[in-house]
Amino acid sequence: MSDDGYGGGGGGGDDYDYGGQGFGEDAFDENYDALAAEGGEGEAGEANGQVNGYDGANGAEPDQEPNGESSQQQEAAGAGLQGERQPNKVRVTTPYLTKYERARVLGTRALQISMNAPVLVPLDGETDALQIAIKELSQRKIPLIIRRYLPDGSFEDWSVSELISD
Repeated sequence: MSDDGYGGGGGGGDDYDYGGQGFGEDAFDENYDALAAEGGEGEAGEANGQVNGYDGANGAEPDQEPNGESSQQQEAAGAGLQGERQPNKVRVTTPYLTKYERARVLGTRALQISMNAPVLVPLDGETDALQIAIKELSQRKIPLIIRRYLPDGSFEDWSVSELISD
């Protein structure tokens, strides 16, 4: 006997009817389409392609992009397009290597060196990967590019050799 209150051994009174009505073959309708418009009360405006009073996908105007900006606004913004490469544009961010970028660059390069990547500076007996990475940074030989994201979604790519590091 168990003292869990169900009176049987093995936990929790096994009085469930396993042979009763369940999900048989006739429980599902093969012709049912969950995505089809039923034309109910809340979907009256959506049935004819309008959402929130606008035609188009997800209630957007026909000339409006999915992110909410119209095509005219995007053409006027130009530099604010997400993911646009701007190699010859005027850079906005500082030309100095920040301490966070320095830490990440040195750590990344030290990991590469420890995994037998070719060393780009002559060694003077250094065996520590981090010391070798520091020497490469001081001689501006680290072949990495830092991508700085801007608030408008665009970014700037800086080579480590271009940045000023103390």
